[in-house]
Amino acid sequence: MSLGGIAALIAALAFVVLVVFLVRVLSQVSKTVEKVETTVTEANTTIDVLTKDVDLLMQQVEGLLVKSNHLLNDINGKVETIDPLFTAVADLSQSVSDLNTTSRNLAGKVSGAGKNAAKASVAGKVGATTMRFFKDRKTTTKAEG
Repeated sequence: MSLGGIAALIAALAFVVLVVFLVRVLSQVSKTVEKVETTVTEANTTIDVLTKDVDLLMQQVEGLLVKSNHLLNDINGKVETIDPLFTAVADLSQSVSDLNTTSRNLAGKVSGAGKNAAKASVAGKVGATTMRFFKDRKTTTKAEG
């Protein structure tokens, strides 16, 4: 074998090693691409399911909001209906409070008048007793004289 033949044999051997290396790399790349494709497919499936779930959830939330608005309008209407009742109760409460204040003032005046009447009664009794005493004394003095 000549030098050119040995060089060709080395080149051929290097080419075979290169081809084997490239086949292994391409095989691994192919497996990786298959895994990526599987992952992308699963991700797309998950996105589709999530989209359907979100759409359903949005419809349910919209229905709930409609019902909540209807209920709130109903409650507001009923509150407007009973609002005069609360005004009347507040006015009645004020009237009862005023009546209690007036009653307390009247009771205080009656109590004061009762005390004054008791004092006047005692004074009247003392005056009557004094008048009898002096009348009896005059009668006794005239009888002696």
